Amino acid sequence: MDLAVLIPIAQSADPTDGLKAIALGVGAGLGTIGPGIGVGYIFGKVIESVTRLPEMREEITSIQWLGFALTEAIVFYAFIFGLIAFFL
Repeated sequence: MDLAVLIPIAQSADPTDGLKAIALGVGAGLGTIGPGIGVGYIFGKVIESVTRLPEMREEITSIQWLGFALTEAIVFYAFIFGLIAFFL
């Protein structure tokens, strides 16, 4: 392909699209750090709790999955908010 054909295409692109893509990547990346730490903390505490009170294992694991689901929802919120910011 001829280089003279590519230059008008590159000049017609909006320069803020690149910055929006970078912001989306950084926002989604930073938005997953907190939930990742939270999930690790939840499972660590569940292991600790079950070793202390083995008879409460079923109740502890049901609470564990609720905490896991709520913590993971934060990742989806961060991703959706990043997409909204990207397209606005």
